[in-house]
Amino acid sequence: MQETLGILKKYWGYDAFRKKQDDIIQSVIDGNDTLVLLPTGGGKSICYQIPGLLAEGVCLVISPLIALMQDQVEQLKKRGVKAVALTSGMSKREIDIQLDNAIYGSTKFLYVSPERLKSSLFRERFAKMNINLIAVDEAHCISEWGYDFRPAYLDIADLRTIKPDTTVMALTATATPEVAEDIQVKLQFKQPHLISDTFERTNITYNTYQSNNKLNRILEYLGKTKDSGIIYCSTRKGVKNLCKHLLDEGVSSNFYHGGLDPEVRKKRQQDWIENRIQVMVCTNAFGMGIDKPDVRFVLHYDIPQTIEAYFQEAGRAGRDGNPAETILFFEPSDIDDLKEKVHAKFPALTEIKQIYKALGSHFQLAVGSGEGETYEINLLDFCDRFNIDLITAYNSLKFLEIGGYLALSENFSSPSKLQIITDPKNLYQYQVKDQKYNKIIQFLLRTQMGVFEGLQTIDEFKIAKHTGVSKKDIETALKFLDTQEVVRYIPRLNGTYITFLTERLTESNLSLPAEIYHKRKVAAISKLNAMVDFLLAEDCTSRFLLNYFGEKDGYRCEKCNRCIGEKEKHQLSDIKKDIESYLKTRFNNEDQVLIQDLISALNNYSKDEILEKVRWMIDHDQLNADPLGKSLLKG
Repeated sequence: MQETLGILKKYWGYDAFRKKQDDIIQSVIDGNDTLVLLPTGGGKSICYQIPGLLAEGVCLVISPLIALMQDQVEQLKKRGVKAVALTSGMSKREIDIQLDNAIYGSTKFLYVSPERLKSSLFRERFAKMNINLIAVDEAHCISEWGYDFRPAYLDIADLRTIKPDTTVMALTATATPEVAEDIQVKLQFKQPHLISDTFERTNITYNTYQSNNKLNRILEYLGKTKDSGIIYCSTRKGVKNLCKHLLDEGVSSNFYHGGLDPEVRKKRQQDWIENRIQVMVCTNAFGMGIDKPDVRFVLHYDIPQTIEAYFQEAGRAGRDGNPAETILFFEPSDIDDLKEKVHAKFPALTEIKQIYKALGSHFQLAVGSGEGETYEINLLDFCDRFNIDLITAYNSLKFLEIGGYLALSENFSSPSKLQIITDPKNLYQYQVKDQKYNKIIQFLLRTQMGVFEGLQTIDEFKIAKHTGVSKKDIETALKFLDTQEVVRYIPRLNGTYITFLTERLTESNLSLPAEIYHKRKVAAISKLNAMVDFLLAEDCTSRFLLNYFGEKDGYRCEKCNRCIGEKEKHQLSDIKKDIESYLKTRFNNEDQVLIQDLISALNNYSKDEILEKVRWMIDHDQLNADPLGKSLLKG
């Protein structure tokens, strides 16, 4: 363990592991297949990164989110570790080079999506790699009973036939006992082995409030705090509108969603992390990989579709261990809206096939072609052209993605890349011909050390700033040099892209197995019902959540609005009994009793508590009062 502590100190600067991390790391070092179940913010990535650094060879990390993969790669690179992510925005040649680097080069971490595992190119190269560990992130995606099932995860088990002796680690922050067992079965663990920590976060108070005006409740809450926090909405439009309301009321805030330009997202995220803005209003695209310890509140303007999603988002509060609060606001109609959204996620199978056929026509793909090809798509234009409902189209595309037919990259961004592919002598000829080319090439030679050896990430804005050549002219020049085979230039991708993972099929050959559609629908409705139960239950919110995740001995937190409401309910009941007992005695001899006398007599309660209960009893015709409200009348 001393060696692992040394790596922890060298690369992360920490002197000690967090709870459970050392047990998990030792388990993997000992060669045990291990399922890691730690709550959000529990430090799961270190659990596979340290064993990956300790052993010779490459750690293969399977992750479903491009943004999360890219964030992890950047973090490792900053620590001096060679890491690469294969994404759908990369060309076949780029992927080919990176796979070779994983075999023959110094790559230590190779991040891939589960869909990549079907590729014959990947499987062929994987067999040649010295793999020291297979880490499966967001492992709940392998279970049809999980809240984000992706059937491509089922292909992971096939890797074990290629490398049967390689240890597998699965990691997730949200899994019920049923899902945890399913993960280990689907990944073919040699022996069941789960290391988990409690889901209990004693520093977080979970509250739910039904309101007829969520916006006013949120403004009221923000008016009482200057702490840093997050507000989650379910749609991009909702995020933008809510942020506008907050700004109009003088709340320091900004909004974030996956459709923003990557540089804008990065800037807003940094402004929030460094407390230049107080509140980030966002979709669930915000939060993955962000470690801001001093988040004091997380509010939900819309209801998440599952308890797992809610728990993960709420868990971004209070990572420093200090008190934090989460509040889910909902209006009566929100529950009906949620039910409609969940049912809309399951278009009819005939509609899914119709949309797959329309895609083939839209991109002019012949049956049997298109595998590995990526196309940009404007969903609004696509739906208008084929007279398809937008929501039906989107959810159908998601099912086609789940089925392994395509990958949908929403507003995916891949930076521009360039490699000089000619010899220095020929390159010099172009520098002499045009001063503009000379400035661009000179800058690339100064700043991109490996530009002759392979594709390098470039930033046209940065080149423009340092050369005085406009960004438009730089792009034009590089495209021309690409046609002349002087450079290989891949411009930035920024939009919605579809990558065909298989050749185009006829509709009759396209199928969605039961676990992809029917079982998934059953699971979604079950999770919807659990979410509704959570909203309407009277039990302690913390205990409800713990029970959901299999911790049946959870205690009442005594802090949430339900616990406090239950206390007040019992307390008010006691007050009511004491009021009735006192008045019964007095009314035996008198026709009226001064309220001031009642307050004096029941001095074990506060004046406000007594007055509140008296008003309630009057409003509910349980007491009579004189017109001035100073005395209670016998009656």
